Amino acid sequence: MATVTVVGKLVDIRFTGWERFWTGRERLTMPVAAVRHGSLVADPLRLARGARRGIAVSGVVKIGVWGLFGGPRQLVAARRGEPGLHLVLDRALAGGEFDEVVLSSPAASGIADTIGRAMAARR
Repeated sequence: MATVTVVGKLVDIRFTGWERFWTGRERLTMPVAAVRHGSLVADPLRLARGARRGIAVSGVVKIGVWGLFGGPRQLVAARRGEPGLHLVLDRALAGGEFDEVVLSSPAASGIADTIGRAMAARR
């Protein structure tokens, strides 16, 4: 499962082996300033929508890139039974690839709080 750390003014997301394969990347690093909104979600699988490049096992796992032909471009690594983190991004500040990041993590609540504090500190 992906790990998320907030160090200084950066959000660093590192993907595991299978996640790397399906997302096409080892990590995504962006400034906290690129995060418009971050929230804890109970069922992150429901957030991934649109055409995809990745794997989807209905109700179990979604890993890859969603929204290929329209709508928000989402980087997704979500699993059943785990709380999730939903980040809405300023695409330009985040590197120009994604509008949203959807992740599962047992520590999602703490990560959401940390990102919220970092967002508040930048204001």
